[in-house]
Amino acid sequence: MEQPPELAVPPPPSQEALIQQLKAIAGNMATWMKFLGIMYILQGAFVAVSIIGIIVAWLPLWLGILLFQAGNRASNAVLGNNPRELVTMLDKLRLYFVINGIILIIMLAILIISMAFLGSGFFSFYRGLQDIHF
Repeated sequence: MEQPPELAVPPPPSQEALIQQLKAIAGNMATWMKFLGIMYILQGAFVAVSIIGIIVAWLPLWLGILLFQAGNRASNAVLGNNPRELVTMLDKLRLYFVINGIILIIMLAILIISMAFLGSGFFSFYRGLQDIHF
């Protein structure tokens, strides 16, 4: 019985090739990260105009600054040929996603609590309507 030939596994790319690929991807991401960072900063500025908005305006400002800094680090990695900038870029993006995740969890908790209060309010209102006889 003949054994099937082993599948040829390509050798892993060199470290330099990986860094070049990461720099190319980071260079393509830089413009979008900067654009979104500016949009978040503007959103934070518009939210801060209202009295209640001042309380939460720091969140989009912080997210915008993180994205803009990550975009700058990506540009620096490509232009300055410094792979350490990629590490800093990824750390800024990590923090951006952690903050967004925490905001999402808080918003889901507020939604669930609001639905519970709203549901109990409707139930009480409905019970009150049943007691009224026309």
